[in-house]
Amino acid sequence: MLKQSIIEDVLYSALSTGGDFAEVFVEDKFNTALNMVGGKIENGISGRDYGVGIRIFYGTNSIYAYTNDSSKENLIKVAKKAAMVVGAIKKDITINLMKDSINNIHFIQQYPLDIQKSKKVELMKKAYYSAKNYDNIISQVRVRYMDEDQRVLIANSEGLFVQDRRVRTRTAINAVASRKGEMQSGHCAPGAHMGFEFYEKINIEDYAKEAARIAKTMVNASYCPSGKMPVVIDNGFGGVIFHEACGHGLEATSVAKGTSVFAGKIGQKIASDVVTAIDDGTILNAWGSQNIDDEGTKMRKNVLIENGILKGYMIDQLNGIKMGMKSTGSGRRQSYKYAPTSRMTNTYIQNGKSTFKEIIQGTEYGLYAKKMGGGSVNPATGDFNFAVMEGYMIRNGKICEPVRGATLIGSGSETLNKIDMVGNNLAYGQGMCGSSSGSIPVNVGQPVIRVEAMTVGGRKEE
Repeated sequence: MLKQSIIEDVLYSALSTGGDFAEVFVEDKFNTALNMVGGKIENGISGRDYGVGIRIFYGTNSIYAYTNDSSKENLIKVAKKAAMVVGAIKKDITINLMKDSINNIHFIQQYPLDIQKSKKVELMKKAYYSAKNYDNIISQVRVRYMDEDQRVLIANSEGLFVQDRRVRTRTAINAVASRKGEMQSGHCAPGAHMGFEFYEKINIEDYAKEAARIAKTMVNASYCPSGKMPVVIDNGFGGVIFHEACGHGLEATSVAKGTSVFAGKIGQKIASDVVTAIDDGTILNAWGSQNIDDEGTKMRKNVLIENGILKGYMIDQLNGIKMGMKSTGSGRRQSYKYAPTSRMTNTYIQNGKSTFKEIIQGTEYGLYAKKMGGGSVNPATGDFNFAVMEGYMIRNGKICEPVRGATLIGSGSETLNKIDMVGNNLAYGQGMCGSSSGSIPVNVGQPVIRVEAMTVGGRKEE
């Protein structure tokens, strides 16, 4: 992607005014995004992003610059301009880049670039008609297809010189049901760190029907009652609450600043005994997986919470310096236009011992949140507010009538301590996570869990 000799010269230039550490990140990414509405392609974008990011550390400070002109002259000019910010005493430095081959564990069979667009559109039509023909009550279906093929080269002044290739594929189906002037939607969006072979491993029509089923069920549902009650949150995308309300508080980005409620609490009990939480970027072909992070560190399985005890954080290099701790392979970024920082990969609550049946039968009254929707979180406090896309009341240990309009309100730290049952059916849901280093693919996951008491927002009293 770039000659080793050019990168060495850029690193020397970046450290020419006394910086402690310099890094070059080269990205070459092809991507496709197609949108279908009413069974027809509304718009489509195919493109290539290419550029170089240059980062310099000076103490616990950093400077970041990027450019899409990768000529040697320009890169050295950009590196020297960034180095001028450091303005310290020049040091004698020696850089010896050592090429390192990574162990690729995410094998790709059908690269998206080799697949004709007509085949991708055919896939989208299958999803569209499966959802639209599910029931006459389905009034609108939107299908979005995306794939990307990203190659990166990461080198730094400590001698690192590695390359990686990441291929991701995803399709999102949104179905809307209309009844007497009211509308409700259902959404499914499977994805993986895989090529087009992903669609040989899943049935996209089943996902489309599921989106339509949710929309139809919810448009016919009555409103959810409000109040404090036990809440059973189903597996898969239910893990979004842990991701948003707890996971971000375990990233070094907020821990190093001391703004996280979990800062300085390693070894302390922060959750109930049944909670073990993990971030694992090594899961084969998972949506949030990579061979290495965007700082060139091998990805790994990080135990965050074990039986309720805080065991560790997700740490990138710069925040690791601030915290006096080593990187956990958690440095990620959207593209060369962003400096990396600590981010999640595939984050989940580990399986417990209870079955789904035991959890439902053990709940006399409460809400069963089968599918979670979007929400908002205060990253400093972990206070959250999440919509329930598909919900049901639980009465006398049985799942009863569907309810709509439910929201779950609470704080991450409080909710962690109120999880009293964890199921044995771990599953994942795919999403995009936004933060200071851009939007990145992540898996959220959990088995079915029960929170013994949670504030439920609704529109009626019982």
